[in-house]
Amino acid sequence: MNYRMIVLDLDGTLTNRDKVITERTKKALMEAQKRGKKVVLASGRPTYGVVPLAEELEMERYGGFILSFNGGMITDCRTREVVFQKKLPVESNRRIIELAADQGVDILSYQGAYVITNNGECPYAKLESKVNHLKLKQIENLADYVTFPVEKFIMLDDGDYLALVEGRVKAALGKNFSVYRSDPYFLEIMPKGIDKAHSLGQLLDRLGMTQEEMIACGDGYNDMSMIKFAGLGVAMANAVLPVRNAADFITSSNNEDGVGYVVEKFMLKD
Repeated sequence: MNYRMIVLDLDGTLTNRDKVITERTKKALMEAQKRGKKVVLASGRPTYGVVPLAEELEMERYGGFILSFNGGMITDCRTREVVFQKKLPVESNRRIIELAADQGVDILSYQGAYVITNNGECPYAKLESKVNHLKLKQIENLADYVTFPVEKFIMLDDGDYLALVEGRVKAALGKNFSVYRSDPYFLEIMPKGIDKAHSLGQLLDRLGMTQEEMIACGDGYNDMSMIKFAGLGVAMANAVLPVRNAADFITSSNNEDGVGYVVEKFMLKD
């Protein structure tokens, strides 16, 4: 198969434990792009949090794409055009924020270059701010403040408690929302039907490519849909067990050039 696109989750996949792209992986991806292959960075992060890695890989030069917010937005790196976007209905904002308060958990969302939250001292909000290189802004009355549509909310707490909250939030919000944990301490609330696979389907149509021509690499639960969707679904050795079970191929870990190996094996062999 002539694979023309590779889609990469970031944390635990493209980057190692130090949040760095290893030299072997970077070299392989640069060579693939020089040969006309498309690179797509697919993350739960907001777009701002993905841009530094896209710049490191010179994706503006080679016409790559950023899939952010777990599929809520796709941006063309070359033109900066948003080619796909879906946000939560603005009338749901207050209900979601008040639901977090009812459950006794913190909550965050995004506004431009800021992570906005009800609690600036929450360690998980601080982590999200740091990872995405976004300033953290505490809003005293978040429900009154967020009168604009957002891509998603994230409820924040320790994993054991958030596991209990997840079921309650799903029951309260009903079928028109996607509610899932992307990390033990992150409970994401997104528009129904939005995931990485759905948005990648939109991008493939735009580019005139098929899913059989796509490789997707990931390690977490939010990568499952694209790994099942891709012509070649790849799990990292460090991936959660259900992702490894769903994959067509298991590569080495994110600390052992797993993405670089995939690119060399499936995209650079003459």
